[in-house]
Amino acid sequence: MSIGILGQKVGMTRVYDDSGTITPVTVILAEPNSVLQVKTVEKDGYSAAQLGVFDQKEHRVSNPELGHFKKAGVTPKRFVREFPINGEEVKTGDALSVTRFKAGQYVDVIGVSKGKGFQGPMKKHNFHGQGAAHGSKTHRRTGAIGERSTPGRIYKNHGMAGHMGDERVTVQNLRVVQVREADHVLLVSGAVPGARGSFVVVRTAIKGQPKPKQVQVVKAVNPAKAAKADK
Repeated sequence: MSIGILGQKVGMTRVYDDSGTITPVTVILAEPNSVLQVKTVEKDGYSAAQLGVFDQKEHRVSNPELGHFKKAGVTPKRFVREFPINGEEVKTGDALSVTRFKAGQYVDVIGVSKGKGFQGPMKKHNFHGQGAAHGSKTHRRTGAIGERSTPGRIYKNHGMAGHMGDERVTVQNLRVVQVREADHVLLVSGAVPGARGSFVVVRTAIKGQPKPKQVQVVKAVNPAKAAKADK
């Protein structure tokens, strides 16, 4: 998986192709991403590239963070994330733009979903609900959750009312409809997680990619042992 880019969700619109077909798209603003640090296996134990995007005022970052940005020779950034490096060469101070992606390519978009607050089980878990007639007194509740002698406790991950949304979500296999280099914008088919103005991570789709070729390892043969085997 190659290094992706960091961006910001602007909103949704639609575009037309040559035949007049409408495609709903999400507009993602991805200004040039600055490479803040390149981590190596020898020094850090793993290989990764740290990217930052969208300028930030100096007084809004801590002194250690400010020193980290100055060491990389860039202005403070609002959104910083790491990407694993798989044989790709990048250097500290490089700028990665939206041209890393091409129209027709499939990507995964990672973001934080909209917060819905405290919600009941029907909205949060799509429960069917209970009777709506006059005799029923529990219309939108969970019903029995089996906490008596067997099993004597509530199972983990049981669907119940609680906080909904505001969690990390990955939407896979979204097609890149257009890449507008001059505007630093990606147009991606469909919806991506998060509200307008929220930060997102765009990476090459994991599914549907060619599998890496497996190199066949040939073990060396000891001539002495081979001669004994022949006898």
